[in-house]
Amino acid sequence: MFNSLKGLVVTLVSTMNGLRAPVTRQYPDTGNRLTGRVSEPTPVKDRFMGFPALTWDDEIGEPFCTSCMVCIRDCPTQCMSATMKDNPLHAQGKSRRRKIVDEFEINLGRCILCGICVDVCNFDAIEMSHEHELSKFQRNDNRVDLAQLLKMGKEYREKTGWTPKHPEKNSGIPIKKDDKPRPFRKRAPKKTTTPANTPVAVEVEIPTEDAGEKAKTPS
Repeated sequence: MFNSLKGLVVTLVSTMNGLRAPVTRQYPDTGNRLTGRVSEPTPVKDRFMGFPALTWDDEIGEPFCTSCMVCIRDCPTQCMSATMKDNPLHAQGKSRRRKIVDEFEINLGRCILCGICVDVCNFDAIEMSHEHELSKFQRNDNRVDLAQLLKMGKEYREKTGWTPKHPEKNSGIPIKKDDKPRPFRKRAPKKTTTPANTPVAVEVEIPTEDAGEKAKTPS
């Protein structure tokens, strides 16, 4: 009898817990059974790693990416491709980036969200965004170009308040010659070299007759 009541209590408690917000969410519904479920994107944590996105430099008005190909070479699935071009803003003296990305494409169907591209990037140009709702019916529809990647990066920056990890190093603002500190270098001493045709004086000891006679006399 007691065990039967104990089992009923356990069933009643589990039933009440089921009416609350469950731990496992049925994507993309949120909410619970009492207040009703709402079809909205499932919230993600700040540490969530979605698809990669490119970042934008608002100070200059251009991407951080210079298309150096480091992320493409280190990608384990080879899902990226990019081309570079001469930066027109650098020719105008408005940016210190000599090269800038011209085209960038990622096949998100092959991306494994490993984050290696973010770790090897030297210019804070790529980040793992929170974007994950990009399901398509065709396999090749998962390709995103430069404009889409920059859009994803801007949305990620607005939601999370992203800032560059190395703002001084990767800033595109040109550095003036007066503001750039000149490193102090010690000059090496000059080496004196004699020309090949210059005669060199050589000291030679010539034996005399007295020295020869002294050598013959026994001691």
